[in-house]
Amino acid sequence: MSSLIAAHTRYLMIEQIRVPIGLLASSLFPAIAMVAFVVPSAGQNPKIATMATGSLMFFGAMFSAVMGLSISVSQDREQPWHPYLRTLPAGPFPHFAGRILTALAVVLVSVVPVLLVGALFTEATITPGKLSAGLGVLVAGIIPFMLMGLLVGNLLSSKAAMAVAQILFFPMAIVGGLLMPPQFLPEFIQVISPYVPTRGAGELMWWAIADNRPDTVALVMLAAWTVVLGAAAAWAYRRDEGRRFA
Repeated sequence: MSSLIAAHTRYLMIEQIRVPIGLLASSLFPAIAMVAFVVPSAGQNPKIATMATGSLMFFGAMFSAVMGLSISVSQDREQPWHPYLRTLPAGPFPHFAGRILTALAVVLVSVVPVLLVGALFTEATITPGKLSAGLGVLVAGIIPFMLMGLLVGNLLSSKAAMAVAQILFFPMAIVGGLLMPPQFLPEFIQVISPYVPTRGAGELMWWAIADNRPDTVALVMLAAWTVVLGAAAAWAYRRDEGRRFA
């Protein structure tokens, strides 16, 4: 089984490298935002620059998870090769595991440009231990957004999945405080901000890299979102399987 997972991961990574536009978008857009907004306005403040770097790292990772998985899973469903894989003795798990591992690899690569901008052009400071903790939080915090991508990808066609993923992605990033510190958001948005999963993920990141005390409500809601999205993604997969293989 492990060799099958490795084979699927390898060919999915090759596929990603051959069409790198998604990786470039998730990597360059947060880095450009860092250069345009964070460097001139907060680059000289170590704590704010550090927190902003963490926020935009997660922004890029979230883009990769939601957009990447929703589009790739929906496209898989439209290809004759994917139903054939499900009929093989190994079943769909090796391909699914390869897809998840590829998505995680893209997530980790997408944060590199933001880290470089933060290190070279701001006063952001971080120890190796906090950097490791931040990357660990990134991997853990991205889980609900990967589940969201799987949910959208298993429910919709590729064209519809792209549109819906964008509609979900940007509002959540804004309301969760990834593009602007939560305390600077309009008052009515501050009220709902702790209840979106992006806020909980941001709180974890800020705590890991800048010792910022996390909002308990946001963390509880992040856990709740993870459970709900996990159940919804599993339902969407079974629904699609029942429709096409009943």
